[in-house]
Amino acid sequence: MSIYEYQATDIDGELQSMRQYEGKVLLIVNTASKCGFTPQYEDLEKLYQKHKDKNFLVLGFPCNQFKSQEPGDEEDIKNFCEINYGVTFPMFSKVDVNGEDAHELFRYLRKETKGLLGDAVKWNFTKFLVDQKGQVIRRYAPTTNPLSIEKDILDLL
Repeated sequence: MSIYEYQATDIDGELQSMRQYEGKVLLIVNTASKCGFTPQYEDLEKLYQKHKDKNFLVLGFPCNQFKSQEPGDEEDIKNFCEINYGVTFPMFSKVDVNGEDAHELFRYLRKETKGLLGDAVKWNFTKFLVDQKGQVIRRYAPTTNPLSIEKDILDLL
């Protein structure tokens, strides 16, 4: 199994296969516009801009499961990210990351990075590093600054 078995709807409503990202290093992040960690969008965009020509992508998945911190619709989210943080990396439609309705991609990401306290995503801006073969390498806490992940990204590139 790999992330390439899954599909997700992008922020513009188009179904996308994760297979299109084969051969790229990915940082998959559940995001929110009204979270204390929302300023991480800025550093996620910096990472993306710095390494996108080396087959690196950030994939953002808005989520409203944590204290309703992503209340808007896809158009609201897209505009917020572009206007406030200049986000140009791929963004997807809102998903659940935990529970019965969790998106199948996040079920897989969680299963592959299960810890001692289970596999649930604890909060917005949890980050999953995926290698060029679609294998989940590591999970990072919401408090982890995206720029501190750069060494791990470079190791894979």
